[in-house]
Amino acid sequence: MRRQRIVNQLNVSDFIAKSDFRRFHFFLLVIGFFCVIFDGYDTAVFGAILPPIMKEWHLSAVEAGALGSYSLFGMLFGSITFGVLSDRFGRKRMVAVTVVLFSLFTALGGVAPGPRLFGLFRFIAGLGLGGILPNAIAMLTDYSPRKTRTTITAIVMCGYCLGGMLSPLIGILAIASYGWRFVLWMGAVPLIFLPLAYRYMPESSFILLREGRRQELLALLSRINPARKIESDAQLYEAHEVSARIPLAGLFTENRAMSTAMFTTAIFFHLILGYGLINWLPKLMLEAGFTMRSSLMFLLVLQCGAIVGTVVMGYVGDRYPLKRILTGLYLLGSVTMVLFALNRNATWAYVLIAVAGVPVVGAQNLVQVYMSQFYPVFVRSTALGFSSSVGRIGGMLGPLLAGWLVSMSFSIHNMFFTFAIPGLCSALAISAVQHRHSSDRSRDTGARLHVPLIGELEK
Repeated sequence: MRRQRIVNQLNVSDFIAKSDFRRFHFFLLVIGFFCVIFDGYDTAVFGAILPPIMKEWHLSAVEAGALGSYSLFGMLFGSITFGVLSDRFGRKRMVAVTVVLFSLFTALGGVAPGPRLFGLFRFIAGLGLGGILPNAIAMLTDYSPRKTRTTITAIVMCGYCLGGMLSPLIGILAIASYGWRFVLWMGAVPLIFLPLAYRYMPESSFILLREGRRQELLALLSRINPARKIESDAQLYEAHEVSARIPLAGLFTENRAMSTAMFTTAIFFHLILGYGLINWLPKLMLEAGFTMRSSLMFLLVLQCGAIVGTVVMGYVGDRYPLKRILTGLYLLGSVTMVLFALNRNATWAYVLIAVAGVPVVGAQNLVQVYMSQFYPVFVRSTALGFSSSVGRIGGMLGPLLAGWLVSMSFSIHNMFFTFAIPGLCSALAISAVQHRHSSDRSRDTGARLHVPLIGELEK
Protein backbone atom coordinates (compact mmCIF):
# COMPACT_ATOMS: atom_id res chain seq x y z
CA MET A 1 0.00 0.00 0.00
CA ARG A 2 1.17 3.53 -0.69
CA ARG A 3 2.06 5.80 2.20
CA GLN A 4 0.71 9.33 2.13
CA ARG A 5 2.88 12.21 3.15
CA ILE A 6 2.02 13.68 6.55
CA VAL A 7 2.69 17.41 6.68
CA ASN A 8 1.65 18.14 10.26
CA GLN A 9 4.59 16.99 12.42
CA LEU A 10 5.73 17.97 15.90
CA ASN A 11 9.24 17.49 17.32
CA VAL A 12 8.62 16.73 21.01
CA SER A 13 12.01 17.88 22.32
CA ASP A 14 11.83 21.06 20.26
CA PHE A 15 8.32 21.77 21.57
CA ILE A 16 9.56 21.43 25.16
CA ALA A 17 12.75 23.43 24.54
CA LYS A 18 10.80 26.42 23.15
CA SER A 19 8.35 26.56 26.06
CA ASP A 20 8.39 29.10 28.89
CA PHE A 21 8.95 28.36 32.57
CA ARG A 22 5.58 27.41 34.08
CA ARG A 23 4.08 25.76 37.15
CA PHE A 24 4.89 22.33 35.67
CA HIS A 25 8.59 23.20 35.63
CA PHE A 26 8.42 24.60 39.17
CA PHE A 27 7.01 21.35 40.58
CA LEU A 28 9.61 19.36 38.66
CA LEU A 29 12.32 21.61 40.05
CA VAL A 30 11.04 21.08 43.61
CA ILE A 31 10.95 17.28 43.19
CA GLY A 32 14.44 17.22 41.73
CA PHE A 33 15.75 19.56 44.42
CA PHE A 34 14.29 17.36 47.18
CA CYS A 35 15.83 14.17 45.76
CA VAL A 36 19.23 15.76 45.22
CA ILE A 37 19.35 17.29 48.73
CA PHE A 38 19.35 13.85 50.32
CA ASP A 39 21.69 12.47 47.69
CA GLY A 40 24.17 15.13 48.79
CA TYR A 41 23.42 14.46 52.45
CA ASP A 42 24.01 10.72 52.19
CA THR A 43 27.13 11.17 50.07
CA ALA A 44 28.76 13.58 52.54
CA VAL A 45 27.55 11.87 55.70
CA PHE A 46 30.65 9.68 56.07
CA GLY A 47 32.91 12.71 56.30
CA ALA A 48 30.73 14.14 59.07
CA ILE A 49 30.91 10.97 61.20
CA LEU A 50 34.48 9.92 60.35
CA PRO A 51 36.29 11.10 63.54
CA PRO A 52 33.86 9.46 66.03
CA ILE A 53 33.53 6.28 63.96
CA MET A 54 37.33 5.92 63.82
CA LYS A 55 37.47 6.35 67.58
CA GLU A 56 34.65 3.87 68.38
CA TRP A 57 35.82 1.12 66.03
CA HIS A 58 39.57 1.81 66.48
CA LEU A 59 40.16 2.27 62.74
CA SER A 60 43.47 3.29 61.24
CA ALA A 61 43.60 6.03 58.60
CA VAL A 62 43.93 3.46 55.79
CA GLU A 63 41.03 1.37 57.15
CA ALA A 64 38.85 4.47 57.42
CA GLY A 65 39.76 5.47 53.87
CA ALA A 66 38.75 2.02 52.62
CA LEU A 67 35.47 2.18 54.53
CA GLY A 68 34.73 5.56 52.96
CA SER A 69 35.24 4.05 49.52
CA TYR A 70 32.54 1.37 49.85
CA SER A 71 29.72 3.73 48.97
CA LEU A 72 31.79 5.09 46.07
CA PHE A 73 32.28 1.55 44.84
CA GLY A 74 28.50 1.15 44.88
CA MET A 75 28.14 4.42 42.97
CA LEU A 76 30.41 3.03 40.26
CA PHE A 77 27.90 0.27 39.51
CA GLY A 78 24.80 2.31 40.29
CA SER A 79 25.61 5.15 37.90
CA ILE A 80 25.94 3.03 34.78
CA THR A 81 23.27 0.48 35.73
CA PHE A 82 20.49 2.93 36.49
CA GLY A 83 21.60 5.26 33.70
CA VAL A 84 21.13 2.52 31.09
CA LEU A 85 17.90 1.29 32.71
CA SER A 86 16.53 4.83 32.69
CA ASP A 87 17.10 5.29 28.96
CA ARG A 88 15.49 1.90 28.41
CA PHE A 89 12.51 2.03 30.80
CA GLY A 90 12.11 5.70 31.75
CA ARG A 91 13.42 8.10 34.38
CA LYS A 92 10.40 8.06 36.74
CA ARG A 93 10.74 4.45 37.88
CA MET A 94 14.50 4.63 38.26
CA VAL A 95 14.34 7.81 40.34
CA ALA A 96 11.99 6.05 42.76
CA VAL A 97 14.16 2.92 42.98
CA THR A 98 17.37 4.85 43.59
CA VAL A 99 15.80 7.05 46.29
CA VAL A 100 14.60 3.94 48.16
CA LEU A 101 18.06 2.36 47.94
CA PHE A 102 20.15 5.24 49.24
CA SER A 103 17.65 6.37 51.89
CA LEU A 104 16.95 2.95 53.39
CA PHE A 105 20.52 1.68 53.50
CA THR A 106 22.01 4.94 54.77
CA ALA A 107 19.61 4.69 57.71
CA LEU A 108 20.47 1.01 58.21
CA GLY A 109 24.12 2.01 58.51
CA GLY A 110 23.09 3.57 61.81
CA VAL A 111 22.34 0.15 63.30
CA ALA A 112 25.48 -1.60 62.01
CA PRO A 113 27.41 -3.18 64.91
CA GLY A 114 30.79 -2.98 63.18
CA PRO A 115 32.67 -1.83 60.08
CA ARG A 116 31.96 -4.98 58.03
CA LEU A 117 28.16 -4.66 57.98
CA PHE A 118 28.45 -0.89 57.85
CA GLY A 119 30.53 -1.20 54.68
CA LEU A 120 27.94 -3.50 53.09
CA PHE A 121 25.13 -1.03 53.82
CA ARG A 122 27.21 1.84 52.43
CA PHE A 123 27.87 -0.13 49.26
CA ILE A 124 24.14 -0.77 48.67
CA ALA A 125 23.32 2.86 49.49
CA GLY A 126 26.01 3.80 46.95
CA LEU A 127 24.07 2.01 44.21
CA GLY A 128 21.21 4.45 44.73
CA LEU A 129 23.49 7.44 45.24
CA GLY A 130 25.20 6.72 41.94
CA GLY A 131 21.91 6.27 40.08
CA ILE A 132 19.86 9.24 41.28
CA LEU A 133 21.90 12.10 39.78
CA PRO A 134 22.02 10.83 36.16
CA ASN A 135 18.25 10.35 36.25
CA ALA A 136 17.35 13.58 38.04
CA ILE A 137 19.57 15.71 35.83
CA ALA A 138 18.42 13.98 32.65
CA MET A 139 14.76 14.45 33.61
CA LEU A 140 15.29 18.15 34.25
CA THR A 141 17.11 18.59 30.95
CA ASP A 142 14.39 16.64 29.12
CA TYR A 143 11.66 19.01 30.30
CA SER A 144 13.33 22.40 30.88
CA PRO A 145 13.00 25.33 28.45
CA ARG A 146 16.22 25.79 26.49
CA LYS A 147 16.70 29.43 27.51
CA THR A 148 16.74 28.61 31.25
CA ARG A 149 17.87 24.97 31.13
CA THR A 150 21.29 25.47 32.70
CA THR A 151 19.96 27.77 35.42
CA ILE A 152 17.16 25.36 36.40
CA THR A 153 19.48 22.36 36.55
CA ALA A 154 22.11 24.33 38.44
CA ILE A 155 19.54 25.40 41.06
CA VAL A 156 18.54 21.77 41.58
CA MET A 157 22.18 20.76 41.83
CA CYS A 158 22.50 23.25 44.68
CA GLY A 159 20.37 20.77 46.58
CA TYR A 160 23.37 18.45 46.43
CA CYS A 161 25.50 21.12 48.09
CA LEU A 162 22.78 21.88 50.64
CA GLY A 163 22.61 18.20 51.51
CA GLY A 164 26.38 18.21 51.86
CA MET A 165 25.99 21.08 54.34
CA LEU A 166 23.25 19.35 56.32
CA SER A 167 25.47 16.37 57.13
CA PRO A 168 28.14 18.29 59.08
CA LEU A 169 25.50 20.67 60.49
CA ILE A 170 23.46 17.82 61.95
CA GLY A 171 26.74 16.27 63.04
CA ILE A 172 27.63 19.44 64.95
CA LEU A 173 24.21 19.59 66.61
CA ALA A 174 23.56 15.91 67.25
CA ILE A 175 26.74 13.85 67.61
CA ALA A 176 27.59 15.12 71.09
CA SER A 177 24.06 14.39 72.40
CA TYR A 178 22.75 11.51 70.28
CA GLY A 179 25.85 9.94 68.75
CA TRP A 180 27.00 9.54 65.16
CA ARG A 181 24.30 6.96 64.34
CA PHE A 182 21.57 9.60 64.55
CA VAL A 183 23.16 11.44 61.62
CA LEU A 184 22.68 8.30 59.47
CA TRP A 185 19.08 7.74 60.60
CA MET A 186 18.16 11.15 59.22
CA GLY A 187 18.85 9.72 55.77
CA ALA A 188 15.49 7.89 55.87
CA VAL A 189 13.46 11.12 55.57
CA PRO A 190 12.97 10.85 51.74
CA LEU A 191 11.04 7.58 52.19
CA ILE A 192 8.25 9.57 53.85
CA PHE A 193 7.77 11.97 50.94
CA LEU A 194 8.56 9.67 48.02
CA PRO A 195 4.94 8.55 47.33
CA LEU A 196 3.81 12.18 46.91
CA ALA A 197 6.79 13.05 44.71
CA TYR A 198 6.21 9.96 42.56
CA ARG A 199 2.60 10.97 41.94
CA TYR A 200 3.57 14.32 40.43
CA MET A 201 6.72 13.14 38.64
CA PRO A 202 6.26 13.00 34.83
CA GLU A 203 7.13 9.95 32.80
CA SER A 204 9.88 10.43 30.22
CA SER A 205 8.46 11.86 27.01
CA PHE A 206 10.52 9.52 24.83
CA ILE A 207 9.14 6.52 26.74
CA LEU A 208 5.58 7.72 26.13
CA LEU A 209 6.49 8.19 22.48
CA ARG A 210 8.22 4.83 22.18
CA GLU A 211 5.33 2.95 23.83
CA GLY A 212 2.62 4.68 21.81
CA ARG A 213 0.99 6.40 24.80
CA ARG A 214 -0.23 9.32 22.75
CA GLN A 215 -2.90 10.74 25.04
CA GLU A 216 -0.56 10.80 28.03
CA LEU A 217 2.08 12.58 25.98
CA LEU A 218 -0.39 15.13 24.65
CA ALA A 219 -1.65 15.82 28.18
CA LEU A 220 1.94 16.29 29.33
CA LEU A 221 2.74 18.69 26.49
CA SER A 222 -0.39 20.71 27.25
CA ARG A 223 0.85 21.18 30.83
CA ILE A 224 4.25 22.28 29.58
CA ASN A 225 2.86 24.83 27.12
CA PRO A 226 -0.93 25.25 27.44
CA ALA A 227 -0.90 28.30 25.18
CA ARG A 228 0.12 26.28 22.13
CA LYS A 229 -2.54 24.14 20.50
CA ILE A 230 -1.49 20.77 19.10
CA GLU A 231 -3.50 19.56 16.12
CA SER A 232 -5.29 16.23 16.58
CA ASP A 233 -3.60 14.73 13.52
CA ALA A 234 -0.07 15.86 14.48
CA GLN A 235 2.64 13.23 14.16
CA LEU A 236 4.90 13.35 17.23
CA TYR A 237 8.54 12.40 16.79
CA GLU A 238 12.05 12.83 18.16
CA ALA A 239 14.93 14.16 16.12
CA HIS A 240 17.58 11.50 16.77
CA GLU A 241 17.56 7.94 15.55
CA VAL A 242 19.20 6.07 18.43
CA SER A 243 18.85 2.42 19.31
CA ALA A 244 16.31 1.79 22.04
CA ARG A 245 18.02 -1.49 22.96
CA ILE A 246 21.67 -0.49 23.28
CA PRO A 247 21.86 3.07 24.70
CA LEU A 248 25.62 2.77 25.24
CA ALA A 249 26.18 2.74 21.49
CA GLY A 250 24.94 6.32 21.28
CA LEU A 251 27.88 7.54 23.35
CA PHE A 252 30.37 6.59 20.66
CA THR A 253 28.45 7.40 17.47
CA GLU A 254 28.04 10.69 15.59
CA ASN A 255 31.65 11.67 16.47
CA ARG A 256 30.98 11.63 20.23
CA ALA A 257 33.59 9.00 21.23
CA MET A 258 36.39 11.50 21.91
CA SER A 259 34.14 13.75 23.98
CA THR A 260 32.80 10.79 25.97
CA ALA A 261 36.37 9.82 26.85
CA MET A 262 37.25 13.39 27.84
CA PHE A 263 34.14 13.88 30.00
CA THR A 264 34.97 10.63 31.77
CA THR A 265 38.59 11.66 32.31
CA ALA A 266 37.60 15.06 33.67
CA ILE A 267 35.17 13.50 36.15
CA PHE A 268 37.74 10.85 37.15
CA PHE A 269 40.37 13.38 38.22
CA HIS A 270 37.86 15.79 39.68
CA LEU A 271 36.36 13.11 41.94
CA ILE A 272 39.83 12.27 43.25
CA LEU A 273 39.97 15.83 44.50
CA GLY A 274 36.30 16.13 45.50
CA TYR A 275 35.82 12.94 47.50
CA GLY A 276 39.30 12.97 48.94
CA LEU A 277 38.75 16.48 50.27
CA ILE A 278 35.13 16.06 51.44
CA ASN A 279 35.81 12.81 53.28
CA TRP A 280 39.04 13.94 54.95
CA LEU A 281 38.61 17.70 55.42
CA PRO A 282 37.26 17.49 59.02
CA LYS A 283 40.00 15.04 59.98
CA LEU A 284 42.72 17.18 58.35
CA MET A 285 41.48 20.31 60.12
CA LEU A 286 41.37 18.39 63.39
CA GLU A 287 45.02 17.39 62.88
CA ALA A 288 45.83 21.03 62.08
CA GLY A 289 44.70 22.05 65.56
CA PHE A 290 41.05 23.00 65.05
CA THR A 291 38.32 21.67 67.36
CA MET A 292 35.83 19.03 66.20
CA ARG A 293 33.12 21.68 65.79
CA SER A 294 35.45 23.98 63.84
CA SER A 295 36.67 21.16 61.61
CA LEU A 296 33.09 20.30 60.65
CA MET A 297 32.48 24.00 59.95
CA PHE A 298 34.99 23.75 57.10
CA LEU A 299 32.60 21.34 55.34
CA LEU A 300 29.77 23.83 55.77
CA VAL A 301 31.88 26.66 54.36
CA LEU A 302 32.96 24.47 51.44
CA GLN A 303 29.33 23.69 50.55
CA CYS A 304 28.26 27.32 50.97
CA GLY A 305 30.83 28.33 48.39
CA ALA A 306 29.61 25.54 46.14
CA ILE A 307 25.97 26.70 46.34
CA VAL A 308 26.77 30.30 45.47
CA GLY A 309 29.13 29.22 42.72
CA THR A 310 26.70 26.72 41.19
CA VAL A 311 23.85 29.26 40.97
CA VAL A 312 26.06 31.98 39.54
CA MET A 313 27.75 29.63 37.07
CA GLY A 314 24.35 28.21 36.06
CA TYR A 315 23.10 31.70 35.23
CA VAL A 316 26.29 32.46 33.34
CA GLY A 317 26.08 29.09 31.60
CA ASP A 318 22.80 30.05 29.90
CA ARG A 319 24.69 32.92 28.28
CA TYR A 320 28.26 31.70 27.73
CA PRO A 321 29.82 28.36 26.66
CA LEU A 322 29.84 25.82 29.49
CA LYS A 323 33.07 24.30 28.19
CA ARG A 324 35.04 27.49 28.82
CA ILE A 325 33.42 28.03 32.21
CA LEU A 326 34.31 24.51 33.33
CA THR A 327 37.89 24.77 32.14
CA GLY A 328 38.31 27.93 34.21
CA LEU A 329 36.66 26.35 37.25
CA TYR A 330 38.94 23.31 37.23
CA LEU A 331 41.97 25.57 37.03
CA LEU A 332 40.58 27.63 39.90
CA GLY A 333 40.38 24.43 41.94
CA SER A 334 44.09 23.82 41.51
CA VAL A 335 44.97 27.41 42.35
CA THR A 336 42.94 27.39 45.58
CA MET A 337 44.55 24.13 46.69
CA VAL A 338 48.02 25.64 46.18
CA LEU A 339 47.04 28.82 48.04
CA PHE A 340 45.63 26.78 50.90
CA ALA A 341 48.87 24.81 51.11
CA LEU A 342 50.83 28.08 51.40
CA ASN A 343 48.41 29.69 53.84
CA ARG A 344 49.18 29.91 57.59
CA ASN A 345 46.25 32.11 58.68
CA ALA A 346 43.05 30.58 60.16
CA THR A 347 40.74 33.30 58.77
CA TRP A 348 42.14 32.98 55.27
CA ALA A 349 41.74 29.21 55.55
CA TYR A 350 37.96 29.67 55.76
CA VAL A 351 38.00 32.13 52.85
CA LEU A 352 40.02 29.79 50.65
CA ILE A 353 37.79 26.81 51.48
CA ALA A 354 34.71 28.88 50.54
CA VAL A 355 36.31 29.79 47.21
CA ALA A 356 37.37 26.17 46.72
CA GLY A 357 33.75 25.07 47.07
CA VAL A 358 32.99 26.61 43.66
CA PRO A 359 35.36 24.37 41.66
CA VAL A 360 35.59 21.37 44.02
CA VAL A 361 31.83 20.82 44.29
CA GLY A 362 30.23 23.36 41.95
CA ALA A 363 32.22 22.25 38.89
CA GLN A 364 31.07 18.67 39.39
CA ASN A 365 27.49 19.93 39.34
CA LEU A 366 28.08 21.98 36.22
CA VAL A 367 29.89 19.29 34.22
CA GLN A 368 26.84 17.06 34.56
CA VAL A 369 24.63 19.91 33.35
CA TYR A 370 26.94 20.29 30.35
CA MET A 371 26.85 16.57 29.60
CA SER A 372 23.06 16.43 29.83
CA GLN A 373 22.88 19.06 27.09
CA PHE A 374 25.68 17.56 25.02
CA TYR A 375 23.99 14.16 24.46
CA PRO A 376 20.62 13.47 22.79
CA VAL A 377 17.61 12.54 24.90
CA PHE A 378 17.74 8.77 24.27
CA VAL A 379 21.22 8.35 25.75
CA ARG A 380 21.24 11.22 28.22
CA SER A 381 21.02 9.17 31.41
CA THR A 382 23.35 6.54 29.96
CA ALA A 383 25.97 9.20 29.17
CA LEU A 384 25.78 10.69 32.65
CA GLY A 385 25.78 7.25 34.23
CA PHE A 386 28.66 5.90 32.15
CA SER A 387 31.02 8.83 32.70
CA SER A 388 30.08 9.08 36.36
CA SER A 389 30.49 5.32 36.82
CA VAL A 390 33.99 5.18 35.35
CA GLY A 391 34.82 8.49 37.01
CA ARG A 392 33.76 7.05 40.37
CA ILE A 393 36.99 5.05 40.31
CA GLY A 394 38.63 8.39 40.96
CA GLY A 395 36.14 8.98 43.75
CA MET A 396 37.15 5.67 45.29
CA LEU A 397 40.83 6.48 44.95
CA GLY A 398 40.45 9.93 46.54
CA PRO A 399 39.72 8.82 50.14
CA LEU A 400 42.20 5.93 49.81
CA LEU A 401 44.92 8.26 48.55
CA ALA A 402 44.22 10.79 51.28
CA GLY A 403 44.26 8.03 53.92
CA TRP A 404 47.57 6.72 52.59
CA LEU A 405 49.10 10.21 52.63
CA VAL A 406 47.94 10.71 56.22
CA SER A 407 49.46 7.36 57.21
CA MET A 408 52.71 8.49 55.57
CA SER A 409 52.69 11.52 57.90
CA PHE A 410 52.19 14.05 55.09
CA SER A 411 51.66 17.53 56.48
CA ILE A 412 48.35 19.25 55.78
CA HIS A 413 50.16 21.66 53.47
CA ASN A 414 51.68 18.87 51.37
CA MET A 415 48.24 17.22 51.25
CA PHE A 416 46.75 20.30 49.62
CA PHE A 417 49.65 20.59 47.18
CA THR A 418 48.81 17.03 46.11
CA PHE A 419 45.11 17.88 45.74
CA ALA A 420 46.04 20.61 43.21
CA ILE A 421 47.15 18.06 40.59
CA PRO A 422 43.72 16.51 39.74
CA GLY A 423 42.18 19.93 39.03
CA LEU A 424 44.77 20.62 36.36
CA CYS A 425 44.17 17.22 34.74
CA SER A 426 40.39 17.85 34.66
CA ALA A 427 40.91 21.24 33.02
CA LEU A 428 43.02 19.68 30.25
CA ALA A 429 40.42 16.94 29.67
CA ILE A 430 37.38 19.23 29.47
CA SER A 431 39.21 21.57 27.10
CA ALA A 432 39.52 18.62 24.67
CA VAL A 433 35.73 18.03 24.48
CA GLN A 434 34.55 18.50 20.88
CA HIS A 435 31.58 20.77 21.40
CA ARG A 436 30.87 20.97 17.67
CA HIS A 437 29.48 17.43 17.95
CA SER A 438 27.07 18.21 20.79
CA SER A 439 23.39 17.33 20.48
CA ASP A 440 22.22 20.90 19.97
CA ARG A 441 24.75 21.61 17.23
CA SER A 442 24.71 18.29 15.39
CA ARG A 443 20.97 17.70 15.39
CA ASP A 444 19.68 16.93 11.93
CA THR A 445 15.97 17.63 11.72
CA GLY A 446 15.69 15.05 9.03
CA ALA A 447 16.96 12.19 11.20
CA ARG A 448 14.17 10.82 13.36
CA LEU A 449 13.42 7.98 15.63
CA HIS A 450 10.91 6.03 13.57
CA VAL A 451 8.49 4.93 16.28
CA PRO A 452 5.09 6.19 15.03
CA LEU A 453 2.41 6.48 17.67
CA ILE A 454 -0.82 4.55 17.62
CA GLY A 455 -3.10 5.86 14.91
CA GLU A 456 -0.32 7.68 13.06
CA LEU A 457 0.67 4.98 10.57
CA GLU A 458 -0.02 6.06 7.03
CA LYS A 459 -1.93 3.84 4.71
